[in-house]
Amino acid sequence: MNMAVTVEDLQDLLSHENAFTRPFAFRVESIGDGVCTLNVPFLREWERPGGIVSGIVFMTAADVAMWLAIKTKSGLADPSVTSHMQTSFLRSAKRRGFLCRATVLRVGRRTSYGVAECVTADGVLLSHHTLTYVRPEPR
Repeated sequence: MNMAVTVEDLQDLLSHENAFTRPFAFRVESIGDGVCTLNVPFLREWERPGGIVSGIVFMTAADVAMWLAIKTKSGLADPSVTSHMQTSFLRSAKRRGFLCRATVLRVGRRTSYGVAECVTADGVLLSHHTLTYVRPEPR
């Protein structure tokens, strides 16, 4: 793990006034070497009819958790961006938050690959995601 990266550093990326993630109110729960777990709260503005949490929330949580997991390996300045994401929705969350844990499986020179899973507080699998990130060539 890049010891220069802390939970607080990653939370600052999610919470600063211009952060694209602010509307989701994600909280960094824990980090490890190539791993990041987010606490994803239930927010009414992301509720679909019937109280179901929108798929947008699951996909964004997985994407952000992977972005942060890569930073635990490569540092805060890593410029990697999503190039591919595949999502399988397995169960819905109804008017409740969940956890999303991303794990980096491989970091290459230009690409990183990993998986993310969104689960209930008691461990029920809600969605599974595979993600590929690319590190842009310096200009």
